[in-house]
Amino acid sequence: MAEAEDAPREADLAFDRLYRSSRDDLYAYVAGLLRDRAAAEEVTAAAFERAYRKRDRFDPERGEPRAWLFGIARNAALDELRRRGRQAELAAEPADLHSFGVEEGAEHSERRLAVSAALQRLKPRERELIALKFFAGLANAEIAQVLGVSESNAGTKLHRAMTKLREACDGAA
Repeated sequence: MAEAEDAPREADLAFDRLYRSSRDDLYAYVAGLLRDRAAAEEVTAAAFERAYRKRDRFDPERGEPRAWLFGIARNAALDELRRRGRQAELAAEPADLHSFGVEEGAEHSERRLAVSAALQRLKPRERELIALKFFAGLANAEIAQVLGVSESNAGTKLHRAMTKLREACDGAA
């Protein structure tokens, strides 16, 4: 039987659960920001490393662990963009990890092209809001925490971005 001191601490177990539930979404979000899969792997790993080192400083009263983690990843991705000396330009659409087969046909391709073109017309901050909501699957409260704004502000900005996206899609059709 293992000694009690050899047993994993609750903070370590909680971090393991956070890692397992967030790793794919976090990578996809970072890949969407960087538009470079290799760099996204490195930045995602760096974000998890930073979060692991800071796990004892996480304050559950300030927000959800997932939003805290996405905030760390966002900062790591922006650090990478600055390091590269590139303008922090957000991706028009996240990498498609679950691409559709040929049987989905031309209708899906046309819709995808229309959405892609519509996303290009949005401001980078609007694209980021849409990526956080629909690609990373964050709730408005988590988006607010990641961006450092109020929940109502995040919801309002997201609604406006979605309205612009719909209008741009309708204009492209």
